[in-house]
Amino acid sequence: MSEAPLSPDERAGIVRDGLAVGVATGAYGVGFGAVAVASGLSVAQTCVLSLVMFTGASQFALAGVVAAGGAPLSGAATALLLGTRNTLYGLRMAPKLGWRGWRRAAAAHVLIDESTAMSVNRETTEAARLGFLTTGVAVFVLWNLATAIGALAGEAVGDPRTFGLDAAVGAAFLALLWPRLQARRNVLVASRPLPWHWPRCP
Repeated sequence: MSEAPLSPDERAGIVRDGLAVGVATGAYGVGFGAVAVASGLSVAQTCVLSLVMFTGASQFALAGVVAAGGAPLSGAATALLLGTRNTLYGLRMAPKLGWRGWRRAAAAHVLIDESTAMSVNRETTEAARLGFLTTGVAVFVLWNLATAIGALAGEAVGDPRTFGLDAAVGAAFLALLWPRLQARRNVLVASRPLPWHWPRCP
């Protein structure tokens, strides 16, 4: 990869995009906090899950199994299965980021869909690292803050759809997509109609 230093504008753009993804994704942690408490987990257990596990789909899976009356070990096994995709991310990102020792171990904790997506196509190691760290740390901090808020609110928040938090996943996807729309080709692909249609309601 090219090792040309980043210009101030490039650096600012990467940080801005990473923070945008962090805000969009982190906000959904409110929904997890509320759902986890409603499923029977305590506020402390919910917050520890976000701190230690920190992978949204796996956390929701665990809470869902517990809420359905399943054993916590079954929920943990389901969460572990969903989290194995992060191993594949690690195989791709380890040589790209080039960290060793404790830095690699620390980076593994914020190796998620969003941090990978915001760094995998960067042309330099510096840009890849900046995109990875900005996004990963932003999501981690905001997800954990939002989890605590949702858990403390408990049944007052209840269903994530109550405050439109179910839209946060779509917002996170849009935040990932938006930086790619600077190229004309990408705009054309994104605006192309799908070759199928949803069935009409009677």
